Amino acid sequence: MTTTRIAIAGLGAIGKTLAKRIAGGTIPGTTLACVASGDAAKARAWLDSEGITAPVVELAAFPDHADLAVECAPSAIIEEICGPMLKAGKTVMVLSCGALLPRPQIIELAKAHGGQIIVPTGALLGLDAVTAAAEGTIHSVKMTTRKPPRGLIGAPYLIEKGLDMDKITAPTLIFSGSAREAAKGFPANVNVAVALSLAGIGPDRTTIDIWADPSVTRNCHEIEVDADSAKLSLRIENIPSENPKTGRITALSVIAALRKLRAPLRVGT
Repeated sequence: MTTTRIAIAGLGAIGKTLAKRIAGGTIPGTTLACVASGDAAKARAWLDSEGITAPVVELAAFPDHADLAVECAPSAIIEEICGPMLKAGKTVMVLSCGALLPRPQIIELAKAHGGQIIVPTGALLGLDAVTAAAEGTIHSVKMTTRKPPRGLIGAPYLIEKGLDMDKITAPTLIFSGSAREAAKGFPANVNVAVALSLAGIGPDRTTIDIWADPSVTRNCHEIEVDADSAKLSLRIENIPSENPKTGRITALSVIAALRKLRAPLRVGT
C-alpha cells in the first residue's frame, strides 16, 4: 500500500483531532507530513506536547511535503491553502466550502493543473443520496437549520442587521434565502448548506432557513429534497465541539474520508 502524505492547515479543534489520529497511525495508508498555523510557535509547542514530530511550515511549502492538504483554517485564507497545492496538481480537502462560491477561480485552478478539491460530508447527512438524485432531476432542496444563539455570534449578517444573539429568548427565524446568500452572511455556520447545494441543484436554487433557538443544545439540520427519483427527508442533530460553530462529527467525517482513500472496501459514493 502506498502512503498518502497529509498536510493540515490550521490547528483548531478539527486540526488537532486529525493530527492526533494520523500521527497515531489509526488511519492506514496516511502519514502526517506537516502542519501550518497562524501561530507557528504555539503549534510547535502543542505538537511537542503530543509527541508529534511533523514540521510546522508555511502554506506555500505544502506541495514540497504533502500529497493532500486538509483545510481546517479560517475561510479567508482558503486561496493561500488551495493555490500552491492545486498548482502542483495535488489534492485539497476543503471544510470551508462556502468560501468556494465567491472564488470560482480556485475550481478553475484545479481544472487547469489536474488538481482536485474534495468536500467531505462534514456535519451533514445524506449527501450520497442527494448526489445520486442529481443524476436525474431534482425539483427542490430546502434546509432548515437550528442552532444555539451563541453558535451564531459574529456572523457578518447578524452584525449588518444589528441582531444581538444575547437577547434571543425564544426560537427566532433570523435568515431565509439561498445557500449562496447564507454562505456570505454566515461563513462559519452554513458550510453544510453549501455542501448540500454543490451535491444537488446549486447554491442559488437551494434554500435555507436559519433559526436561533435557545431551546436546543445541538446544531440541528432538516433537509427536504423533491426529485424525480425519490423524496428525501433527512434530520441530524450534531453535538458541538469545543468550538460551538463546529460539530464533533465534522472532524470524524474528514477521518472517514481519508480512510476511504486507501481502503480495500469503499462504501458510499
